[in-house]
Amino acid sequence: MTDNALFEPYKLGTLTLANRIVMAPLTRNRAGPGFVPGDIAAKYYSQRATAGLIISEGAQISQEGQGYQDTPGIYTQAQIAGWRKVTDAVHAKGGRIFLQLWHVGRVSHVDLQPNAQAPVAPSAIKAETKVFVNNAFADVSEPRALELDEIQGIIADFRRAAANAIAAGFDGVEVHGANGYLLEQFIKDGSNTRTDAYGGSIEHRARMILEVTAAVAAEVGAQRTGVRISPVNAVTSTDSQAQFNYIAEKLGQMDIAYLHVVEGARSGPHDVAPFDYAELRAKFGNTYIANNGYNLERATSRLTKGEADLFSFGRPFIANPDLVERLKTAVPLAELNPATIYGGGAEGYTDYPSIAASSRA
Repeated sequence: MTDNALFEPYKLGTLTLANRIVMAPLTRNRAGPGFVPGDIAAKYYSQRATAGLIISEGAQISQEGQGYQDTPGIYTQAQIAGWRKVTDAVHAKGGRIFLQLWHVGRVSHVDLQPNAQAPVAPSAIKAETKVFVNNAFADVSEPRALELDEIQGIIADFRRAAANAIAAGFDGVEVHGANGYLLEQFIKDGSNTRTDAYGGSIEHRARMILEVTAAVAAEVGAQRTGVRISPVNAVTSTDSQAQFNYIAEKLGQMDIAYLHVVEGARSGPHDVAPFDYAELRAKFGNTYIANNGYNLERATSRLTKGEADLFSFGRPFIANPDLVERLKTAVPLAELNPATIYGGGAEGYTDYPSIAASSRA
């Protein structure tokens, strides 16, 4: 597979990536006290530094933005210092890494919120999902609708978190606008029934993600800014194609580094709902990262057809720290232990062997 363009360098903004394979963000629930990533996180990410680009697990931009236990933050000096160990370790291996900026909105639980307050959302509509809290999965709590005068504070939190990420040594940041979290809650009319400037029309529902992205890009540079979206995943919407075409076009005008798209249902079928991803990509006009259930054959086929630029792999990177080499040399992939995905220590986190380690055993 050495002649496969998937393994050739790619220019992303001012960065040159070693290949077109991206490690997708993966929540692992292993942050230490104070929601600080520890030395074990530095080892975990550095083991996977042969990816052309690593996008970190989501890091909440504030305590209010947290939705699961033991997830890392990016709003304190201790968290910045913890992440600096991660970026130093990845860079020492020649890797590139972006931090995903995360606010979960209504996908949270009062036990994770400051003063046990209700989670915030565009509208007081409870999500039909669960969160990992108190070492178990539990139904989310009832949210409250954000007041109009609170929204600028959240945008400022995103901007501050982006600055913190660069201070921690990241090569850039990804704004998390996917998978049913706060920014997607604003985008989709299944979760946003507001009647002010942040609800109603396509343009108004897009305002939050566009203002957040503009603020982040102004802080760290457009070429250090990416955005992740999931047009047909998680929250229902009556006008997904028109809504996301509009967002993609506006993001393209900002000249951000990339658009990272969950195609179809996360960890599920691509055709769960009608959607034209080629049209979306054309509206954006810059680097398009395709995500959701990709393998070597499918990624190669779409790259050959010019249908995407980069391809992000999620769970395969958990059990295969050297995924790029395994794909390149057709070595079978190791199997994931689902019992160790969320929480715990080294088991199922940093103890999956590489090809080289396996051959020495």
